[in-house]
Amino acid sequence: MNRISRRDTLTAGLGAGIAALGGAQAGAQAPGGGAAMVTLLLVNDIYKMGEENGRGGFARLNAIVRAERARGVPLLYVHAGDMFSPSLMSGFDQGAHTVELCNMAPPDVFVPGNHEFDFGPEAYAQRRVQSRFPWYASNMRAADGSLLPGHEDGRIVDLGVVKLGVFGVALPNTPEVSSTGDIRFLPTMETVRRETARLRREGADLVVCCAHTDRREDDEIVRSRLVDVLLTGHDHDLAITYDGRTVMVESSEEGYYVTAIDLTLNRVTVDGVTRMAFTPAFRVNDSRHVTPDPETLQRVRQYEKVLSEELDVEVATVTGELDTRTASVRSGEQAIGNLVADAMRRAAGTDIGLTNAGAIRGNRIYPAGHRFTRRDALSELPFGNRTVVAKVSGADIRQALENGVSQVEQRAGRFPHVSNLTVEVDPRRPAGSRVVSVQVGGQPLDDDRVYSVATNDFMLRGGDGYTTLGLRAPDKDVQGKLVALDLMEHLRALGTVAPRIEGRIILR
Repeated sequence: MNRISRRDTLTAGLGAGIAALGGAQAGAQAPGGGAAMVTLLLVNDIYKMGEENGRGGFARLNAIVRAERARGVPLLYVHAGDMFSPSLMSGFDQGAHTVELCNMAPPDVFVPGNHEFDFGPEAYAQRRVQSRFPWYASNMRAADGSLLPGHEDGRIVDLGVVKLGVFGVALPNTPEVSSTGDIRFLPTMETVRRETARLRREGADLVVCCAHTDRREDDEIVRSRLVDVLLTGHDHDLAITYDGRTVMVESSEEGYYVTAIDLTLNRVTVDGVTRMAFTPAFRVNDSRHVTPDPETLQRVRQYEKVLSEELDVEVATVTGELDTRTASVRSGEQAIGNLVADAMRRAAGTDIGLTNAGAIRGNRIYPAGHRFTRRDALSELPFGNRTVVAKVSGADIRQALENGVSQVEQRAGRFPHVSNLTVEVDPRRPAGSRVVSVQVGGQPLDDDRVYSVATNDFMLRGGDGYTTLGLRAPDKDVQGKLVALDLMEHLRALGTVAPRIEGRIILR
């Protein structure tokens, strides 16, 4: 099952026009009238290089970008983050192909998302060097508090008819969900206040915040009235709001939709003070109606040919429906999570297998009879995580499970999938006290006993809040094989897979 977005929403207040257009050709028609106008163009959360069912992908995105630039209206093109991972090719080149494809129609602003760090800070720095577009992250700092190389907080962008104060904000809890090393992330609102004040002092007519933040922080930024426009990512929504003062836009995911905001500008004087006023109109470019950019499409096909030769090799047959949708794996036990946890425990020979739902990214349903391939395995586990072993007390395992179910109502990526465990959970209890009982191999968990746990290196480093796993691990840098390879070998050994819920995680 293919998913366009978690929630496709279009809402607007007074003074805003909304038009769902048939792609870049329709969007290229400049509105009439003599008022000054600029366009803001937003994409966010695009992971897959190719299209899916005639929609999305870099070739269609780049076609929209080039058509928008050809309109002749001053343009600011913003990418609000999440590009390097997860995707099939990223498992091989750590996101380098996404930079190459983005360079073909480069944004004016790029804000790093949490997935830019999935391969660690060194790979992140390499991708930044390879990019031909500016990186904005006003809340990111090196360990010593200095600005990161090749990054800037924000700047005044002069589009001729207006001076835009533009700054970037990265997801503040990125260290919890990805691998950031010693990079520091400052609080969002503290950063927004600082940058807005600075840019207005420096002469900005309007202030545009480009952010990779969750909806709660998006709403807080809008309510603050500090910025005029918020262009955001991370939630994968198609969302457009305007309350008469502040615009907020997010452009779905995967390049399915690319939103243009046309700002009609005029200067008004109130009580002797002249300021820039604007009226927004919104155009949603639906990538289904766009002819893919030929140059980008050719490069995508070259990459796909290489992938096919390596990945279209069958490893097992699925005899029943296998659900790997994000909402499913993050809200309860699923057969795919059991398979991954079993594969890790089998490969490592441990007492317990434990993985996080956020590592499973296929977001689809495999029908009965599907022949599961290497490609499928890497699609499900694209991050390049490795199987590692930790010696952990029963008490620490209990705390790890508490962390895993602490945000189940939010469908957070920390939700646990387990092997050789039976965990009973009461989600109605306060977070931190939801685990009712735990059994290991049919026996009650002994808080004082030390168990061997097969997990992934991201979790061992404390990712997704699993700090107790690595707390007493003798060597956090020990690395095994790729989890995806362990899954391939496990499935090959099984031959056939009959997906079912086994009662490993019981939610009351």
